[in-house]
Amino acid sequence: MTFADLGLSDELLKAVAEAGYDTPTPIQAQAIPSVLMMRDIIGIAQTGTGKTAGFVLPMIDILAHGRARALMPRSLILEPTRELAAQVAENFEKYGKYHKLSMALLIGGVQMGDQVKALEKGVDVLIATPGRLMDLFQRGKILLNGCSMLVIDEADRMLDMGFIPDIEEICTKLPAQRQTLLFSATMPAPIKKLSDRFLSNPKSIEVARPATASINITQRLVKVDSRKKRDVLRAMLAADDVVSAVIFCNRKTTVRELNKSLQRHGFRSGEIHGDIDQSARIAELERFRTGGVNILVASDVAARGLDIKGVSHVFNFDAPWHPDDYVHRIGRTGRAGAKGVAYTFVTSEDAEAIDNIQKLIGQKIEAIGAPAVEAEKEDRREEKPRKRDRPVSEGKAAQRTEPQPVPTPARGRRRDMADEGPDEGWNGPVPEFLSVGFDF
Repeated sequence: MTFADLGLSDELLKAVAEAGYDTPTPIQAQAIPSVLMMRDIIGIAQTGTGKTAGFVLPMIDILAHGRARALMPRSLILEPTRELAAQVAENFEKYGKYHKLSMALLIGGVQMGDQVKALEKGVDVLIATPGRLMDLFQRGKILLNGCSMLVIDEADRMLDMGFIPDIEEICTKLPAQRQTLLFSATMPAPIKKLSDRFLSNPKSIEVARPATASINITQRLVKVDSRKKRDVLRAMLAADDVVSAVIFCNRKTTVRELNKSLQRHGFRSGEIHGDIDQSARIAELERFRTGGVNILVASDVAARGLDIKGVSHVFNFDAPWHPDDYVHRIGRTGRAGAKGVAYTFVTSEDAEAIDNIQKLIGQKIEAIGAPAVEAEKEDRREEKPRKRDRPVSEGKAAQRTEPQPVPTPARGRRRDMADEGPDEGWNGPVPEFLSVGFDF
């Protein structure tokens, strides 16, 4: 089967061919014809299966007929994160190059003024995160009664981030007669309840069992001593078959420290996490895409929105706290039919987390031993000897007849030992093309 067999327009087929694709993925082959027939869809597909194009392509053809009106978007795509919203926008720009459709992004961390100006011109496609959309709606800056298509993407991630109440409220503001497409990697009970309430006789499409990893990804558990994790990682990164790699850590501080350690040892690495503003983060991802760095150390904020071809390996430096995150982390490799390898470092404290992951994916992950390494001390800054530990001259030593008392610290003074909080997303400025409406 080719894209020409799915009923897409000639202009769209030309754009798809120029992007280098000729054969649809299973989710695309099943979803596109049904979307073109104006059916509601529930699509269950793991990450990396091409589900974004599965709704972007038919939407372009459907929206090719009609005209946008001020403050009334014709279609709405809800994404859980800014990065995923930007990725969908790139897809529309790439595949809609021969259509005269207008598009706007509505995401947090951006001046509202530019976004309102884009809405006032009228947009065919509005891609938004729920929080910013509700904020503008409550200010009276957007009307949803002209929206004939709704896409809820990464619904399970929306659930994890607490967006379901916002989505329910948004759905009540939309016309009752509309087409709704819901895509998710898993189908927990709250998402099933959401689909039952707001979708009309939907067609269910499931191309892989929920929460399964791609068969193109070789998964391994690496048993390591927590004190030797960095040494084992460096040894494994030095292997000949590691072309490019994404390394996931549970905390932002670990991301920063590990990246500095890798750079000190001569690796071409970069980092992305929630404390980096959006413009710097986009620049870092571009360096990774173009080969400026071949190792990217990341927190889970990047687990679902990172779509880069050619990632040969994923390393879970920390075993993920939530089993769903494991599926999305390793899904950064083995994309578009390519082969990939995912290693998860396991210490004695990770037994419960690994059990939960294996229950979720329905398979036992093969465990291997770590390569033999000796823990190096290079990562630890050499501490200067304390004054009382330094050798003293014989003359001074002779003057000391009794050990000197050690002063006690002042009362009421203590260090702040609070743990770091979770990633909170981007707070900085975004490039203009991601913050305002544009035509393609």
